[in-house]
Amino acid sequence: MSGPVIGMVAVAAMLAMMALRIPIAISMFLAGAVGYVSVSGWIPLLGYLKTSPYYQMSSYSLSVVPLFLLMGHLATHSGMSKALFNAANVALGRFRGGLSMASIGACAMFGAICGSSLATAATMGQVALPEMKRRKYSDALATGTMAAGGTLGILIPPSVILVIYAILTEQNVAKMFLAAFVPGLLAAAGYLIAIAIYVRLNPEAGPAGEPLSKLQIREALLGSAPAVVVFVVVIGGIYGGIFTPTEAAAFGVIGVGAIALVNGMRWAGLKDALTGTAVSTAMIYMILLGADIFNAFLSQTQLPQTLAASIGGSGLSPMTILIMILVLYLVLGCVIDALSMILLTIPIFFPIISALDFGMSPEHTAIWFGIIVLIVVEVGLITPPVGMNVFVINKLAGDVPLADSFKGVVPFLISDFVRVALLLAFPAITLFMLEIF
Repeated sequence: MSGPVIGMVAVAAMLAMMALRIPIAISMFLAGAVGYVSVSGWIPLLGYLKTSPYYQMSSYSLSVVPLFLLMGHLATHSGMSKALFNAANVALGRFRGGLSMASIGACAMFGAICGSSLATAATMGQVALPEMKRRKYSDALATGTMAAGGTLGILIPPSVILVIYAILTEQNVAKMFLAAFVPGLLAAAGYLIAIAIYVRLNPEAGPAGEPLSKLQIREALLGSAPAVVVFVVVIGGIYGGIFTPTEAAAFGVIGVGAIALVNGMRWAGLKDALTGTAVSTAMIYMILLGADIFNAFLSQTQLPQTLAASIGGSGLSPMTILIMILVLYLVLGCVIDALSMILLTIPIFFPIISALDFGMSPEHTAIWFGIIVLIVVEVGLITPPVGMNVFVINKLAGDVPLADSFKGVVPFLISDFVRVALLLAFPAITLFMLEIF
């Protein structure tokens, strides 16, 4: 068999193992190792395993991953979620649907510290869902809001997935964060507009909030101040060129840890945060190892290059090819977690995109593509019938029918599709921050 055919067989075998519920890291490692042996033999594989995993795992760029993960785990024990929700409620709670809007605002702020979609949805859901239930919000709007709001966790910087994408495509992490900032704000604004339209059409779904006293407003704003300071230090330090992303993450861990301790976190909470960080980091590194072996095998088969050449000569326009790839990401996003999907597909799709002419420099094309992919992966988290965020929030809500939760995310999905269309049509929305800084 030719190299590309062997590569396609290995991809099919890996997907079959995933379908059999074999862990993704092991599926990629086994498919890559067996394929590597079939192409080059045992000795080259052992030689590769002797050096590549060490150099990859000891990369300075990867050190930011456990730091951002620890910052997120500490944030869930810090009490910041309630403080951020109260602060957002001060600005938005008086409007019809205001609690839902406040939940989106709080998710955006918490996501800027946490960086995880599922963690953002679960943590903020514990704070916002009881309050929306008390105010008699519809189950569909309440659960749909929290499921969609959670997706902001992986889009608004810092984002672990953006770090991994930058490493895979040899891009600057700080530039990736810069490029994600405006699309992240656009996502939050689109969700607020979706809520405003929803409650205008269904006034009973989200009644207006009660006026707050000056004392309540002052307490809410003061309570959120520490989280705002951490955000400004971490993101402002990166964008201002004061810190590298790794240094900023370290300062973020110190800041969030201090807030958690002041707010009453004890040894049990610290232990949970450290254990959760260790488990998450080990999982990510195992997936990285499996992906590294699999991608090394694919490069030997020349499958990515063959696909790039074949698609490039198909006569289809670059935008048509990109849309086809994004549709595939949307489907995969319903059944595969975001990190695994990025590690699995970027080595195949990125050479294809790099070979196409979108009227931009190679760097800008790589950054623009990364942001678009991240958004589409995020949309997969709330797309029926297997949106992971929807299941998480539905479980938190308790007695809400799953069908209602999926109905609740429809306005947010419409907002997402409009946003993707805008970013595809106007790449400058994603890239203009790079020109400013």
